[in-house]
Amino acid sequence: MNKELILVIDDEMHILELVKCNLEKEGHRVIVCENDEKGLETIGRKRPHLVILDLMLPGMDGLEVCRRVRENSTTATLPVLMLTARGEEIDKVLGLETGADDYLTKPFGIRELAARVRALLRRSARLPDEPELLRIGSLTIDIGAYRVYKDEQEIVLTNKEYELLKVLALNRGRILTRDYLLDKVWGYDYYGDTRTVDVHIRHLRRKIEDDDKSPRFIQTARGIGYSFNYKGDDDA
Repeated sequence: MNKELILVIDDEMHILELVKCNLEKEGHRVIVCENDEKGLETIGRKRPHLVILDLMLPGMDGLEVCRRVRENSTTATLPVLMLTARGEEIDKVLGLETGADDYLTKPFGIRELAARVRALLRRSARLPDEPELLRIGSLTIDIGAYRVYKDEQEIVLTNKEYELLKVLALNRGRILTRDYLLDKVWGYDYYGDTRTVDVHIRHLRRKIEDDDKSPRFIQTARGIGYSFNYKGDDDA
C-alpha cells in the first residue's frame, strides 16, 4: 500500500471530501485545507509528497501559493497539481509557467485524477549504471541528491524540470521526441499534450542557460523534439 502524504487545498468542501475519500481508497494518506495561509503553513509543517491546489482560492490565489512554494528552497521540488474550474489555455500556461507540474480542470473524473497523482508521485528510480554526477560545461547534475548546479551555484528546479533535464542529459546527443519525454517524465498514463513539454523546456532554459534565446545546452529539433548537445563540445 502506498504511504505518500497528499495535501489538498481547495475552498469547496465537497471537492475536499471527494478527493480525500478517493485518494485514500488508492492507499494514500490525505490531509485537506480550505485556504491559502493554512495550506502554506501545512506544507511547511507536514512536508507532503504532493499538493493538489485549487487555482481560485479566497485571498491569495493558487498561482501565488505555487509561486511561494517554488521560491522556498525546502519545497521547490514539491510536485504540484493545479485543480481548477478555469480551463482556458492561457490559464494552463500560466499555471505551468508559475511552477505547477500538471493541470486538471473541474469537473474531473476520479480515475483521471488518480492517474495524474500516480504519474506525479512516480520518480524514476536511479538505475545501477547511472552516474552519480554529470558534469557538462558549467552545469553539474547530482543525480544521487537530485540537485543541479551552475558555476557551483545551486539552481532550484521543480520536480518535472529536474526529471526532464536528467532524461535529456543522460541521453546526451540523442534527439528525444516530445512523446518520448512525456512518457519518461510524466508517465504513460499522463493525459496532457506535448505542449506541456515545450512549456517546461522554456522554463528550464531560463534557469540553466546564459541566454535562453541562444541555448548552449538544450537544442530544439524542429518538428521532432529536443536534445542535450552542449555547444561547448564543438570548441573542445
